[in-house]
Amino acid sequence: MMKVFTTAHGRTMFWLLGLLVAFVILDGVITELLLAHGLARESNPFLEPLVGEPGFMVLKSVGALVAAFILWDIYRHWPKLATIAAWVLVSAYGVIVLWNTSLFLTG
Repeated sequence: MMKVFTTAHGRTMFWLLGLLVAFVILDGVITELLLAHGLARESNPFLEPLVGEPGFMVLKSVGALVAAFILWDIYRHWPKLATIAAWVLVSAYGVIVLWNTSLFLTG
């Protein structure tokens, strides 16, 4: 195990990044389901043409992993900055996932 995972801060960052990747992928899955049932539309104009295509989930998954690796690299140099950024992103995606999930209940 890498030395950085032995500190409490390193473990926290590791879990934050894992949660971020999970939320981004979950957002993609929920979006696909909502669109398949006609309950919503993709509001991101860059992703809208890809929704329903295999490339959509590939892009979401690869993008989430790349973002996590970039945040991990930032963490190695500026741990406080990367931790704050990770908390902000996890919180934002958590709200997005909750919002998208609520559309199933109201739709």
